[in-house]
Amino acid sequence: MKIFLSVTLAGLLLAFTASADPVFGVWKTQPGNEGNYAYVEIKECDGKICGEMLKAFDSSDKEIDSKNIGRNIILGMSPKKDGKYGGGKIWAPDEDKTYRSKMKLVNENDLKVSGCIAIICRKQDWTRVK
Repeated sequence: MKIFLSVTLAGLLLAFTASADPVFGVWKTQPGNEGNYAYVEIKECDGKICGEMLKAFDSSDKEIDSKNIGRNIILGMSPKKDGKYGGGKIWAPDEDKTYRSKMKLVNENDLKVSGCIAIICRKQDWTRVK
């Protein structure tokens, strides 16, 4: 019984810690190569951090239909320390490429996202929507 309670309490503590991560929320990406951008909800997925595309917009800020709505574009990210995240990947819809990635929460409303494939790297600054 003690083991069961210990495991249950540990699971609840981990769930609370994950749900309280300051990066969780909805973020606006920078425009991609074609000028489109997205709203991405960063949340917990299977014990890691993921980011699901909620909406897409064209360069004139008009919401557009996208086959990528509902797709996770941030995959398997883990919190490090000092607002840093790593060990995951980010899929870039404008290039249909997946980059080894990391993120840095600069403050509560600014997130630096970067990723590399071999020596080719990209960076974006995302802003919090909510």
